[in-house]
Amino acid sequence: MEPIFLKPYFRPKIWGGRKLNTIFNYDIPGGKVGEAWIISGYKDDASVVTNGEFAGLSLRDLYHQQPELFGNPKAKEFPLLVKFLDANDNLSVQVHPDDDYAAKVEHDSGKTESWYVLQADPGAYLIYGHNAHSREELAKMIEEGDWDKLLRKVPIKEGDFFYVPAGTIHALTKGSLVIETQQSSDVTYRLYDYDRVDSKTGQKRELHTQKSIDVTTVPHVDPKLNVQIHRDQDAQIKTLVEPPVSPHFYLWQIDLDGQWDSSLNGHPYLLVSVIKGEGKLKSEGQEWDLKLGSNLIIPNEMKNFTFTGKMRLVISAPGEE
Repeated sequence: MEPIFLKPYFRPKIWGGRKLNTIFNYDIPGGKVGEAWIISGYKDDASVVTNGEFAGLSLRDLYHQQPELFGNPKAKEFPLLVKFLDANDNLSVQVHPDDDYAAKVEHDSGKTESWYVLQADPGAYLIYGHNAHSREELAKMIEEGDWDKLLRKVPIKEGDFFYVPAGTIHALTKGSLVIETQQSSDVTYRLYDYDRVDSKTGQKRELHTQKSIDVTTVPHVDPKLNVQIHRDQDAQIKTLVEPPVSPHFYLWQIDLDGQWDSSLNGHPYLLVSVIKGEGKLKSEGQEWDLKLGSNLIIPNEMKNFTFTGKMRLVISAPGEE
């Protein structure tokens, strides 16, 4: 059984840059490219299988046609989405709904996500949470445009991790490069966009003020993450988030210098991205090269496997919903 290697789907963005090419050597479109959807089964924005008998098939179609590769899951659609985000400018300040609100209003799933910082320019920060004590105060501060008082700014550096539950006001800002693991949803409510004008339309981008107020968690509370680190052979394994804190996904950072024999450990499949270094994946006498920017799924039939080399991986698995 082979791993499923994937080609990203790229999205131009008003705030994007060129790091997806200069750092990961991806063949991206011209102009400002903000997002690489590196492991995606989302609608028409799915990544595409590049190897083996399923080469050329989208991950969405593969999930529907070969459910045994994913442990015959209950979820009708591939539940997770992993992206690289290149913030060459500030992103709009956003908030996402939870599953109940999204199902009722948008006929989609909610969007809980997480950020692992790959690079951060000096002085870079995130907008993460707000300072309003009640929904009435939140609405008043938004109406008055008192953004400096409302929004929480958190300095960032390489290696920082942030869990962003649905209902959290948030934004990346200029000079940050992250890998984002999230529910497979694109439901976004834009709260503030720095009064920018879209170069194509000449209009300010749409805001979703009332929906943002409706879904924001008030007051903001930072999630309590039980980050744990342990060694296994030549690997250091850092558990970034897992159920019950994150019902939708498990997420690990793996720092490898040598060899790590591993398994699915009861998970139906694993999503793997190489964010530093290079190495190999081996299973049943076969081996595959891994390099910076490689993205793959270890399917259900691939019970045991070995990583070798010197590299940092971000690995995720679906939650236990």
